[in-house]
Amino acid sequence: MYYLALLTGDEGDSVAQPDTAEFDAEVEQYAAFDARVAEVIAGGAALYPSADAVTVRRAGPGTLVTDGPFAEHAEVVGGFYVFDVPDLDAATDLARQLPAVATGSVELRPLIQWLPHDEPGPDWWMALLWEQADTTLTPGTPEWDSAVAEHQRFGERFGSAMRGGGVLRPPSTATTVRGTDGPPLLTDGPFTETAEVVAGLYLFTAPDRRAATEIAARIPIGPGGGTEVRRVVDLGT
Repeated sequence: MYYLALLTGDEGDSVAQPDTAEFDAEVEQYAAFDARVAEVIAGGAALYPSADAVTVRRAGPGTLVTDGPFAEHAEVVGGFYVFDVPDLDAATDLARQLPAVATGSVELRPLIQWLPHDEPGPDWWMALLWEQADTTLTPGTPEWDSAVAEHQRFGERFGSAMRGGGVLRPPSTATTVRGTDGPPLLTDGPFTETAEVVAGLYLFTAPDRRAATEIAARIPIGPGGGTEVRRVVDLGT
């Protein structure tokens, strides 16, 4: 089973910026983790700080584009992993080992569908799909089938740019692993204590921020939801 691990933390003044010694030190920690558990890693990426994010919301018949992440949470997503493991216990054991737990948290959610991706490059972007927690769709319902059809049409239109993506199970299936003074603390539910939750993600290529935003503006989203566009860090350089 595929589990998405969203790595979250407080992006204060001390957040490590890509292409700095501090960021490189963090990358080394994650590289050591990757080496230990490479056989169960089915995807993942590091993201540029949310100050560079763009949010797309539906505004009546049109769209509203703003700078910054989707919501003003105390913690924001800094990257993700996808683990291919048999159950939640195995996913939790991996989450406890992630460096993000020491200073933030890791939200684990089972995936309904996961499209594996290659190694991210310099022109890669991620679209986080946020929805209102009380409006998330249930698989197998007519509303779900209609939304799937919309995403299929989006995929057909922008298939040449698509590199991967996934659909998450409802937020009731989430487990959050958070660092404490003792062993990491496990709690039920997503990392945010707000009305919005992550419902899925896309990975795609675009030459620049404007082009990435134009693609993201075409992604189907539900009422009250939004698409958060984030640049993926190219760790191959």
